[in-house]
Amino acid sequence: MMQSRMHVMCCIRGVALAAFAFVTLGGDRIAAAQSDGDDDLRAQLLAVPLNPNLGGDGSVDAFGDRAYRSISANARNQLLTPFLFGQRLFDVVWEPTPGFNPTLEGVGPMFNQKACRECHEGNGRGQPPEYVGASAKSFLVRMSVPGSGAHGGPKHVPNYGDQLQDRAVDGVAPEGQVAITYEEIPGKFADGTTYSLRKPTVGFQNLAYGKLPPDTMTSARVATPVIGLGLLEAVPADTLRALADPDDKNGDGISGRVNVVWDAEAQQMALGRFGWKANAPTLRTQGAGAALGDMGLTSPILTEDLCEDVQKDCQVASRKAANMGVQPEIIDSFFNPLGLYMKLLAVPKQRDSQNAAVQRGETWFRSIGCSGCHMPTLITGDAAINALAQQEIHPFTDLLLHDMGEGLADNRPDYEASGREWRTAPLWGIGLTEDVSRFTLFLHDGRARSLTEAILWHGGEADGPREAFRNMPEAQRSEVLAFLGSL
Repeated sequence: MMQSRMHVMCCIRGVALAAFAFVTLGGDRIAAAQSDGDDDLRAQLLAVPLNPNLGGDGSVDAFGDRAYRSISANARNQLLTPFLFGQRLFDVVWEPTPGFNPTLEGVGPMFNQKACRECHEGNGRGQPPEYVGASAKSFLVRMSVPGSGAHGGPKHVPNYGDQLQDRAVDGVAPEGQVAITYEEIPGKFADGTTYSLRKPTVGFQNLAYGKLPPDTMTSARVATPVIGLGLLEAVPADTLRALADPDDKNGDGISGRVNVVWDAEAQQMALGRFGWKANAPTLRTQGAGAALGDMGLTSPILTEDLCEDVQKDCQVASRKAANMGVQPEIIDSFFNPLGLYMKLLAVPKQRDSQNAAVQRGETWFRSIGCSGCHMPTLITGDAAINALAQQEIHPFTDLLLHDMGEGLADNRPDYEASGREWRTAPLWGIGLTEDVSRFTLFLHDGRARSLTEAILWHGGEADGPREAFRNMPEAQRSEVLAFLGSL
């Protein structure tokens, strides 16, 4: 294991010198010319044996509803206090201005939730509304119209922006409510076993600021788990570019592309790696975007409330809050430990790794091609926090965009991500979803009620693996699911 790990790490460190020529076009687009060394890197990573320490040296033995709440096991003791302070900030319920505590107020004027944990309960994934009219607690809808907005991102919907906000402070009308309806689509495994997939349709009710343009594009999203994010951020960008194969030069039917997005803190274009469409380049920008879009909280990175020109009451409430409260609403001394908390959330270890069915499931997982996108192994590079540096991790993602077919398409581009592309979701911790979240709902909009349904929704570049799974005997399908449940 040690020799294999060191060989792969050396290979990754040499990628920038041996495998790439980078070209910057107009200051806002990055292209990588790949060489034969990239296939070698992929092969080297795929050859690394799976280690139960999915999150490297920081992995923890964790079970139950607190399985996603631990600090990385290899973090230095002096990081525990700021980590716990960040945890408190993640859990705290913010209030509108004026409130009882000036440093914990400022939510709104429009928002979806008042706390990070309200979307990421237990630091886990979110779910769609249970029925039409139900609260969209950990669920939101992105919106845009055709064309490009600032820095090549999605173009905002007139009067509504880029995210429907269904709650507001007193005196301000919320933008409206989301209504999700489902259609059941029957299917059958090769052995005759039947199944049904539910296809969602996004609708809106009580729109307060006029009708949506007829060409409005929407994309429903549930909150993602927040474990292991610091490790994913520490994977070198060169590694991701090396794993990308946008023209499928190796002929395996899997491309994988990087998304190039705007970094609001660095004020330049950068490689995206977070979010369902890899539209956020760093944890700080991801956190700032969620704070503003989901809770209406300004931060050191995004300092202005989101009020459209037609939303006059929103503008009045924003100015009033700015005059009465602390600005930005999440101050540096809060924003930094909150970011540290998200960086250091530990990944639970794999369970039952010696179980024969789990081991056979891993073999099937790899042999039918799932590992082509859900890369089992990555190696982190240098990091400001030593606990995150030079770690062999098993997140089961390449952090790249892949065409997932028409069935999962939202038909809404996001920077360079097309309407059919999604970032490969990490699988570490997925077997603990029910323990943490008390439900089993998967994919970007929570449509899949089980891991089986999630697999069967795969298309595009994943057509082959999906069909291989659909054609498996029930015993082999169960072993694949046992493996996924062990992660």
